[in-house]
Amino acid sequence: MPPKDSATRNQPKSPSDLFLSFTFIALQGFGGVLAVIQQNLVERKRWLTREEFIEEWAVAQIMPGPNVVNLALVIGGRYFGLRGALAALAGMILVPLLLLLVLAAIYARFADHPGTAGALRGMGAVAAGLIGATGLKLATTLQNHPLGRGLVVAFCLLGFIAVALLRFPLVAVLPILGGLSCFLTYRKMKP
Repeated sequence: MPPKDSATRNQPKSPSDLFLSFTFIALQGFGGVLAVIQQNLVERKRWLTREEFIEEWAVAQIMPGPNVVNLALVIGGRYFGLRGALAALAGMILVPLLLLLVLAAIYARFADHPGTAGALRGMGAVAAGLIGATGLKLATTLQNHPLGRGLVVAFCLLGFIAVALLRFPLVAVLPILGGLSCFLTYRKMKP
């Protein structure tokens, strides 16, 4: 179902619009699509507000499967039901899959070339920078979080310390910190 204020905001015109939009997003997102999808859906197309994007992204992350595919399904379903969900899913997968098959064949031919390894390292650095910049851009939504900015930042720092510095497995850290933050948020929001 489209958002309540859909009359005053942009929305996809058709399932074909969803397909083309998500194909465009998928083709830009080598190594991670968070920065690209946020910029396209929130800033460029204005299909979602920042707050809605954060909420939908959180739901997409806890569902099984790739986050961005889950998000495409949710957004497609929101506007055009099952047809929209399938169109968005096809947009995320079809053309990138074909491109990936072509690139795999090319990589098999040039894998031993030193320039190939350097190019892949460079793409990884760019992807990390884009994800970091998107995180900073979306941090403004923390002002409205029920736990308050300080506690949210503390959870982020604890997660960073546990995974990046102490090398605890993400599969253990996420349920503990995520579960605790969800519990505390629920208690704050409870009337």
